[in-house]
Amino acid sequence: QVQLVESGGGLVQAGGSLRLSCAASGRTNNLNTMGWFRQAPGKERESVAAITWGGGSTYYADSVKGRFTISRDNAKNTVYLQMNSLKPEDTAIYYCAADRSLWSGGYRESEYDYWGQGTQVTVSS
Repeated sequence: QVQLVESGGGLVQAGGSLRLSCAASGRTNNLNTMGWFRQAPGKERESVAAITWGGGSTYYADSVKGRFTISRDNAKNTVYLQMNSLKPEDTAIYYCAADRSLWSGGYRESEYDYWGQGTQVTVSS
């Protein structure tokens, strides 16, 4: 089993920044892809960004390109999401997810095997 724990969420003004962290524990040696998803009130969960543990592949949703950066620290089994120039529409619960299979784009929710509990990000206008 794999456990994922997100942290770093909070309240920030528009234009501000936050960095989310996702710490993986358990059987992490067979994980290939880590992703971030988010779900705003009344909306479906959507993909935000993804990265392979080797760092060779990344994915960003169009809505966050140029503002968000995903990265990983293999030694710490941790993935980060640096969020800059935040907008009120970025308000959502952000979830970390892990996938054991080979890279297939990183944006499909169905490909992920493990999920964290989520961390709330609120951007005020």
